[in-house]
Amino acid sequence: EVQLVESGGGLVQAGGSLRLSCEASGLSIDDYSIGWFRQAPGKEREGVSCISSSVGSTYYSDSLKGRFSISGDNAKNTVYLEMNSLKPEDTAIYYCAASSGGPCRNFRGREYYYIYWGQGTQVTVSS
Repeated sequence: EVQLVESGGGLVQAGGSLRLSCEASGLSIDDYSIGWFRQAPGKEREGVSCISSSVGSTYYSDSLKGRFSISGDNAKNTVYLEMNSLKPEDTAIYYCAASSGGPCRNFRGREYYYIYWGQGTQVTVSS
């Protein structure tokens, strides 16, 4: 059974940082593309970033470049999303998802390609 478990969310002040984790079981992150998505209240879910470790491919939403960084630890089978200079508009539920395809930069953040999803972790940025 494939499971993706997000953690690391919480309440942070604007300008602060958080590191989200996506721990995978039932699949290897080296064989799958792992993406991060977020959904703010009243808005559609949007792609944030992704990584295809086996081919060294990453993707970032244009609006987030320079503030967020994605990485993977194959030994821990975990993908991280480092979020810096957080803004109130980053407040959302953050989800990780896995795709058997790739390189994920070709997906351009579209969730259509992802088949496994975690339950999400809440990130709240106060002003």
